[in-house]
Amino acid sequence: MNRKLSSDTWEAMMRAHATMMRCFQEAGNWKTVSMREYDVLYTLAKAGCSMNQKALLEGVLLSQPALSRLLNRLIEQGLIERGEDPADGRGILIRLTEKGREVQRQVGRIHAETIAQRLGATLSEHDMNTLRTLALAIAKGPRDDGR
Repeated sequence: MNRKLSSDTWEAMMRAHATMMRCFQEAGNWKTVSMREYDVLYTLAKAGCSMNQKALLEGVLLSQPALSRLLNRLIEQGLIERGEDPADGRGILIRLTEKGREVQRQVGRIHAETIAQRLGATLSEHDMNTLRTLALAIAKGPRDDGR
């Protein structure tokens, strides 16, 4: 394994991430809700149904205590609500409210446009497909052959 190449690759990914985050900030993507709040709204919208907190935790980049606090803020804003799980009387399900669904759509449109503008101005479709494939491989984890 080439440690220098690995480190250089990691640094390039982090710089690309920081660049995109600046683009989102400059475009005003997070005026209505924070990035972490949007992540929860997006995860719920993508699921298309209510989720329990454990399943939601697996879909977002937050610790359990941080997610609990964030959910309370989203409830206070009227963007999500908690309800009983009909399959488990002790369980709690989290779902988007109509207001939450609308906010997710509004922010999502701005977010998607910012991504398309930045990546489209920088990468070809072929490059985007390659980058997507590589990012998914990293997310999946080590290959079966151990390399």
